[in-house]
Amino acid sequence: MTFWICATCGVEHADRPDVCAICADERQWVPADGQRWTTLDELAAPGTRVDVHELEPGLLGLTTAPAVGIGQEAKALRTPDGVVLWDPPAFLDDAAVAAVRALGPAVAVVASHPHMYGVQVEWSRALGDAPVLVAEKDAHWVARPDPAVTTWAGERALLPGVVVSQPGGHFPGSAVLHWAAGAGGRGVLLSGDTVFANPDRTSVSFMRSYPNRIPLSGAVAQRVAEHVARRPFDRLYDNFAGGVVPRDALDAVRRSAARHAAWTRGDHDDLT
Repeated sequence: MTFWICATCGVEHADRPDVCAICADERQWVPADGQRWTTLDELAAPGTRVDVHELEPGLLGLTTAPAVGIGQEAKALRTPDGVVLWDPPAFLDDAAVAAVRALGPAVAVVASHPHMYGVQVEWSRALGDAPVLVAEKDAHWVARPDPAVTTWAGERALLPGVVVSQPGGHFPGSAVLHWAAGAGGRGVLLSGDTVFANPDRTSVSFMRSYPNRIPLSGAVAQRVAEHVARRPFDRLYDNFAGGVVPRDALDAVRRSAARHAAWTRGDHDDLT
């Protein structure tokens, strides 16, 4: 069965509309030369692949080469009780599927928000029809319906020590994943771009749109920070390769939210 992939965001579609609704939204963008579509076969023909690499024990990063769509780095999280695929890539190949399957049985495919849906249904099928969990508040963005897709809200324990929850912000259903055993037992937060690691690796950002530079309010930034602070974590990974706060990440989130709120209130307008 042929399905279509938006060449700009990498999200799978059952049909090919005139424009990808996700890209037409103010948080994303449609290229100046117009909407473009592709397929898995078309992407595979020139040798597109998924590179798999270890980020830390129990956590793999998956990136497409060359980048497909937004080019996120997916995460495959392994525990003794099963595997979660987080922010699935917009492409898959046999080698990457084999690498994820070798970790153990997949219990869920979960995207932090609609920009990260990738080819989530195709990954589900390749991983034994693992459930595709979609935030109830964002379910209208799903462009390839499938029986594997199930909605959720609030908070859900996927595995012992692995919890997904929805602080919202970037999207109403934007989610984060907390892994208690990560970072040598100090805790890891997989944040998508609900909380985005800055290049300094000691601070983070809170945005409605990253490409279009639309900030969230200070109140929402602090709400998101308070939400993720309910569980301890020392390290944070966002949804791109190299996007990490390697240590003291919870403190970085709190400090960054306070800084964001101060600037959006106008506390530092004298510096402008």
